Amino acid sequence: MTLSKEARRTIVAYLFLSPALLFLLVFTFYPTIWGILLSFFDYNMLRTLDDGTLAPPVFVGVSNFERIFRDPYFYIALKNSLLYLLVVPVIQLLSIGLAMAVNRPMRLITFFRASYYVPVITSIVVVGISWKWLFRSDGLINVLLQKTPLLHGSVGWLTDRNIALFSVMFVTLWQGLGYYMVLYLAGLQSIPAEYEEAARLDGASPFRVFAKITLPLLKPTVALCSIISCISALKVFGEIYVMTEGGPEYSTLTLVYYIFGKAFNEFQMGYASALAAVLAVFVGRGKNYDRQSDALYRYCR
Repeated sequence: MTLSKEARRTIVAYLFLSPALLFLLVFTFYPTIWGILLSFFDYNMLRTLDDGTLAPPVFVGVSNFERIFRDPYFYIALKNSLLYLLVVPVIQLLSIGLAMAVNRPMRLITFFRASYYVPVITSIVVVGISWKWLFRSDGLINVLLQKTPLLHGSVGWLTDRNIALFSVMFVTLWQGLGYYMVLYLAGLQSIPAEYEEAARLDGASPFRVFAKITLPLLKPTVALCSIISCISALKVFGEIYVMTEGGPEYSTLTLVYYIFGKAFNEFQMGYASALAAVLAVFVGRGKNYDRQSDALYRYCR
């Protein structure tokens, strides 16, 4: 049987897609489905039977989900994860400003762009350890502040429960700034220069050019960056793991770190899977996070 030209093209397309589809099946779809199923079971990886064999998962229905809403630490982790979203509008505004600053001809502009992007490609372990050292009571930040009238004693940046989370949020802001700067820079360079030139010839101030020309045309990029940033903030883990481990007094405990602790410290895989399913609901609402771009647009108008 001779295949038609269209059928041959379809087969060739699927052959090219098959490696990526296989990768997604093994490392994304299968773990996701298995994790959802596991959330309905009580499963401890270290539990053994009388004969020494590992105990199989025990079906418990929705008990794990009922346990979540009775768990006080879940609410602490949820509050901290939602509080972490405060970094999103700040990083978007600073990234737009930084992108506009480097979107102009000047000497060493390539060097400045690359230097702002270096933290993005730096390992979170290296970043976390470096900032953990800087935030120490005898670290560089406290030493410099003590030489000014602003501070006479040391600040417990990572040991004071009132400011520890904000200190970690600052590290996330610092590391992610260059990434969003590049996205906004691409968005700015896609705007035809004739639009802004025409507005300036009509006597528009730089702010009105930004508010009426630049920002509306940049709105798709703002929406994309806001969604990515919100999802990343809800899933923050590396900074918490390296810098605070959820302390002090659970003040930096986030949902992902709480899931990690339940799964790999206490080996409660069923309960950790249920927590992950709840987190997925929050992350899945990322399609609604473009409201920040709308708010920013309305503000600038």
